[in-house]
Amino acid sequence: MARVFNTSGPCNRVNHYMLPAEERLSDARRLIDLERYFVLHAPRQTGKTTTVAALVASLNAEGRYAALLTSCEEAQATGEDINRGIAAILQLIEDRAAALAEPLRPPPVGSVAEVDGASRLRVYLMRWAERSPRPVVLFLDEIDSVIGKTLISVLRQLRAGYPDRPARFPQSVALVGMRDVRDYKIAKGEVLHTASPYNIKDRSFLLANFTAEEVATLLEQHTEDTGQIFTDEVKARIWELTRGQPWLVNALAQQLVDVEVPERTQTITAEKLDLAKDKLIDRRETHLDSLLDRLTEPRVERIIAPILAGELVLGDRLRDDVAYALDLGLVDRSSGHLEIANPIYHDVIPRALATTTQYSIPHRTEWYLTADGRLDMPGLYEGFFEFWHQHGEAMMASQPYREVAFQLVVMSFLQRITNGGGHIHREYAMGRGRMDLVIHWPFTGGVQREVLELKVWRDGQADPLAKGLNQLSAYLDALGLDHAALLIFDRRSNAPPLSERSELGEVEHQGRRITVMRL
Repeated sequence: MARVFNTSGPCNRVNHYMLPAEERLSDARRLIDLERYFVLHAPRQTGKTTTVAALVASLNAEGRYAALLTSCEEAQATGEDINRGIAAILQLIEDRAAALAEPLRPPPVGSVAEVDGASRLRVYLMRWAERSPRPVVLFLDEIDSVIGKTLISVLRQLRAGYPDRPARFPQSVALVGMRDVRDYKIAKGEVLHTASPYNIKDRSFLLANFTAEEVATLLEQHTEDTGQIFTDEVKARIWELTRGQPWLVNALAQQLVDVEVPERTQTITAEKLDLAKDKLIDRRETHLDSLLDRLTEPRVERIIAPILAGELVLGDRLRDDVAYALDLGLVDRSSGHLEIANPIYHDVIPRALATTTQYSIPHRTEWYLTADGRLDMPGLYEGFFEFWHQHGEAMMASQPYREVAFQLVVMSFLQRITNGGGHIHREYAMGRGRMDLVIHWPFTGGVQREVLELKVWRDGQADPLAKGLNQLSAYLDALGLDHAALLIFDRRSNAPPLSERSELGEVEHQGRRITVMRL
């Protein structure tokens, strides 16, 4: 059977294109040889299980260790019942260990049935290490699905057995999950905020995204198998759109070779990639939906909201929230400042936040089209101006992120109009207090581009009009356009009533036509 790009579950070399696992876990083998305990964490669907499974297979094949990868996920259903939770984990270990040679397997779970749950894991692992002719190496996957007292018990039992390694306890134990230890949940809405129950760990490391070279290597495996070529531009663009996020890389490649260009003799071009990207975003696959579920968490909102507003994420008190958002893969700071992790999330996140509002807006695309299929922007601005007067306050109150409610309502309105075939590019100008939107709208004569800049006037700030006009001029220079719109929302505590402060007009600035809307 031909190999494929995999987007569901762990990969294997027979059926799927995949990168060499140990190159992604280059430090793990050294830590195992040094008898260290460590934490491996990364966002969902970045290849943790695939990579660890390949390392375990390699360790066992070498004949030096009795290595095992097992999941703790079934223990989640036991809640804070330590006895049931530990029993679930031990049964999973025994079941997975059936693949090992008999002398390397742990004892039957029933042999520790008389031991209290608070000690049962430690005793079981001790007896396994004592009977195994090789040092035991254990990877506990999905460890952060365990919560409360059960989680604390697991960590403490591992810590209690640690001094007896490797003769009477596993030589190396790795906790594998989405988060670092300090972010493991101990109750609904509460996290450890400390590594003390597992202070034996040597280090925590994050499984990195693919590099641009690794993305190219993965795509070239398809070319080697089928002869179908990805242009160099496409290879570079896939990395740029995904920043190497493994699921996104595979999902885009899968959409390209299975749907957009199924004929293997045809080269995959940048135009086809743009189609694949838009369809992937529109479909909101399980990966994207599970990621977006996190947006409702207060500690995620505290990081994402200022980024969307073009503000800086400030304050030491947000340090744990920043670490959490990084661990989830929602943001990235490799550029030196916090930003949305990649251009696809950059598009998906605000779109997802605005979706519910978008569907409640009664305006239609056809209301704002000219005879040749262009968007009638003066008419659209007037339509939004009237819409805001009628529904703005109610819409603001219904937004999930109150700090960027204005921006979300504007995006909801524009998405409602452009969903008939256009696309909105969003740019968040960190530290500059603005969001820029560029509408790309295809019509019979080409592609229409329209720019809107959104600014919020807050207490203690000067009127943002002059600064906004100058910022727009620089942005229009880069785009080669001579017109745009500047929308200013007055959120000052002493702002006049909407009926008195609202204004819609046009000004000329540095030779450009700028529609100015005050709300």
